[in-house]
Amino acid sequence: MQAMMRRRLWLQALALGGAGPLARPAPALPPKALVFPRDFGSHPDLRTEWWYITGQVLAGGRPWGFQLTFFRSRVDTTQKLRSDFAARQLIFAHAALCDVQGRQLLHDQRVARAGMGLADAATFDTRVHIQDWQLQRQPVAGQPADQASRYQARLKAQAFTLELQFDSTQPVLLQGRNGLSRKGPDGDQASYYYSQPQLQVSGSITVQGRRLAVESSARHPHANRAWLDHECSEALLHQEARGWDWIGMNLDDGSALTAFHLRRPDGSALWAGGSFRAPGKAAQSFAPQQVRFEPLRYWSSPQSRARYPIAWSVQTPAGLFEVQALVDDQELDSRASTGAIYWEGLSELLRMGADGSRARAGSGYLEMTGYADALKL
Repeated sequence: MQAMMRRRLWLQALALGGAGPLARPAPALPPKALVFPRDFGSHPDLRTEWWYITGQVLAGGRPWGFQLTFFRSRVDTTQKLRSDFAARQLIFAHAALCDVQGRQLLHDQRVARAGMGLADAATFDTRVHIQDWQLQRQPVAGQPADQASRYQARLKAQAFTLELQFDSTQPVLLQGRNGLSRKGPDGDQASYYYSQPQLQVSGSITVQGRRLAVESSARHPHANRAWLDHECSEALLHQEARGWDWIGMNLDDGSALTAFHLRRPDGSALWAGGSFRAPGKAAQSFAPQQVRFEPLRYWSSPQSRARYPIAWSVQTPAGLFEVQALVDDQELDSRASTGAIYWEGLSELLRMGADGSRARAGSGYLEMTGYADALKL
């Protein structure tokens, strides 16, 4: 679901790059087999792309949620310019750290043009940076690229630092139909999209001048887990969509759940989808009519005045779930870089029984957009 939010960010990026409004329609993406490690890397021929990692760690004896995202945007109007100073690609980055116990969210953002040593996104593998913020994938000796990866991330923000390592515990999860994921009722609204759920997290975070190592705990065996999404697309958001709601959840039994829907201005669903994969099993892709989001609880932002549903009932073919935000205020204001205000935060996943019982199933991230302002595409 990040695809839809990132598209708005890309439009802001294009405006910064001097492209102006995008008038020409995007062509439908053709089906293709994703090949790794090449498709871990950048696709500069497509308009939008992002590498997105969310997760949680136990550090300093307390839980933390984190997000790091690198975006790439192609600037259409500069592609034929010969000058080395032309901004052909723009790179954005967002980072956030949520102190669950202190109920506080810290976040930061950056933007730079690709090249000149400022920022870049390699095409042969995941290797993206903006100034000293960086995310890089390394192969695992003796293992195929689609089966095993190790990622290194270092982002030194104003109020915190993330120095984290992510080791895959499962093969790549191809979203949609073999990696081609529909994001709307029209064929051109699609992305090439894969996920890497159940990443094992190690490393450290630094906050208030204290470096806290990621620590394991027998009481919290599922604490240090993350989720990676990588998408690229040429498409724009459907004109009827105001926003969307998305979840990416690592279940405690090793399963992975994705679900999303796009909303019209009246709140009705325009499109929906997602997937479920149990350990060692093939992924199950959800049809639009099989996914249903129902809000359960709201929180109003004192900054933006937006009213967010921070608890949801989510019906999927894999079961009925509840999603509950672990901290109400996880709103991110990125107007200084991309123009977007959105809610993205660490949440708990509960499985609902036929008798109305509720039991913890896992945790992950909930993303919600279009509540502070309607998307203007």
